[in-house]
Amino acid sequence: MENRKLSTTYKMLRALGFNYSEEEYGDVSLWRVVKQFFGNIYRKRLEKMMDWPILAPFCPRKLRPWLLRRIGCHVGKNVFIGDYVRVDLNHADLIYIDDYAHVTAGCRLLCHQRNLKNYRVGDNAAKVGYRLGEIHIGKGVMVGMETMIMPGVTIGDGAIVGARSMVIKDVPAYTVALGSPAKVVKSIPQRDPENTIDPETAFME
Repeated sequence: MENRKLSTTYKMLRALGFNYSEEEYGDVSLWRVVKQFFGNIYRKRLEKMMDWPILAPFCPRKLRPWLLRRIGCHVGKNVFIGDYVRVDLNHADLIYIDDYAHVTAGCRLLCHQRNLKNYRVGDNAAKVGYRLGEIHIGKGVMVGMETMIMPGVTIGDGAIVGARSMVIKDVPAYTVALGSPAKVVKSIPQRDPENTIDPETAFME
C-alpha cells in the first residue's frame, strides 16, 4: 500500500487502540469522529430498545420495524422483525426490507466487509479497506433464525432462507436456500391453475 499522509485525528485514534483501516479513515476529521460517536450511541440505544421485554407484545410488527426506520433502514409495511436482530448501524441506509417480509430471531444484516480483492501475502489485513453493499429483502421473504446476510445480497420475493444460513450471493424469487454459504435447494412450485391467487392480494392478511 502506498504511503499517504495521515490526519492527526487518525493518528490519535490509532494511539488510543482503534485499529481502523488507513484506506478508509486515514484522512478522517475530528468532526466526523464526534458525529459518528454520538450517532452510534443514538442508534445503539434504538437497537437495544428492540429487545425490551416490557414492549414484547408490540415488538415484532409494530415497534421493531419502526425502530429500524429510525436507525436508517428502509422497511415496508407489515414486516415482522424477530428479537435480537442486528443490523449494520453505520450503514443502515443500505438495508431495504420489503412488505410482509419476516426477519426472524437472531439474524444479522451486514453491509460492509473487508475488501480482499487486492489482498496479497505480506499485506496487513487491518489496513485493508472495506467494500459496502446494499441488502435487499424482497416482498414476503422468510429469513430463518440466526441467519447472516452479507453485503450486496438481494433475496427475491417469496424466497425462504433456512435457519443459520450465511447468504453471500443473491437468492432468486420463490426458492428455498440454506447452508453456509447458502445454496438454492428447491424451487417453489407454481400453484394449480384452478387455485391461482391474485398476485395483488397474495400478501394481504
